[in-house]
Amino acid sequence: MSRKVLILFAMVVAALFLFSGFSHAQTWKPEKPINLIVPWGAGGSTDQVTRIVAGELEGALGQKIVAVNQPGASGSVGTKTVMDAKKDGYYWASGAAGDLGTYIVKGFLETKIEDWHLYLDVANVMVVSVNPETPYKDFGELLKAFKDNPGKITVATAGEVSMGAVAIEAIRKNSGIEYKHVSYDGGNPAVIATVSGECQVTPQLAVEQVDMIRAKKLRPLAALTDEDLNVKGYGTIPSIKKWIPNMKGLPSYFGVFVPKGVPNEVVQTLDNLWAKSIANSAKLKEYAEDRAAVFTPFYGKDAQQKAFSFIQFVAWLYWDAGKAKTKPDTVGIPRP
Repeated sequence: MSRKVLILFAMVVAALFLFSGFSHAQTWKPEKPINLIVPWGAGGSTDQVTRIVAGELEGALGQKIVAVNQPGASGSVGTKTVMDAKKDGYYWASGAAGDLGTYIVKGFLETKIEDWHLYLDVANVMVVSVNPETPYKDFGELLKAFKDNPGKITVATAGEVSMGAVAIEAIRKNSGIEYKHVSYDGGNPAVIATVSGECQVTPQLAVEQVDMIRAKKLRPLAALTDEDLNVKGYGTIPSIKKWIPNMKGLPSYFGVFVPKGVPNEVVQTLDNLWAKSIANSAKLKEYAEDRAAVFTPFYGKDAQQKAFSFIQFVAWLYWDAGKAKTKPDTVGIPRP
């Protein structure tokens, strides 16, 4: 083979290599603003982290991402807006993957987690806290009080399908306690009700409690995590496994969700941005540390696997408590 032929062959191989590399790089450049639906009210935990993510992606995409708050029916109203929109990549949903994966069990929406591309950003964890005026100094004392006074200790949550409700139901299931459930219209009102003494206990998300914990207006007793939870500006909250060893941690993964059916170049672009921009986002890492959350920049199969274990637990928790309309294993969610 002549030297010229070898050089030509090398050039062709190099060109194919470069083409292959570019085929996996960013291939989608949106031509108009993207609608990012936040299915909860402004200022909440979902709204806060979603707007940070939007800001991190705008520069890389070269296009505005408009965060639109559309609350209602535990997040299903805003999610349905994205489901019904044209699958062109210009409508994204957001929120908790645990909600997205259990709407079908609750009877809210006919959708499954497999119908979406998941782009996770943080995992929020639940913390059991009490009003400082209560006598409970650790979770063991509170657990004993629950058992000694079945159905009398008031527990404030954001409603029947909130993460707080999931937390207290999980505790009930693993310990046999009974409690008096008091529902509020959101995590913040539930936290404020506990701070004011209207209720004794709240098991809402740490991100919703952290300011009151730092201000010593709430006394955190246990985190629903496998390991102790370190809170910036406060210290360590012990894992609930110290008192209920068989109880697993319950991280609730939050993120951005894009419906399947959008063009492949949209998915490739977001995959690349999550692997580079989001995974290395100093702003998101700082947010997670400040709000007592866990930085979890997962996407693709990893995101599906992370989210599904939580969805399994929650779906069957609802079913066993008589709060689900559809049996989970009939819609592809086997009992864990």
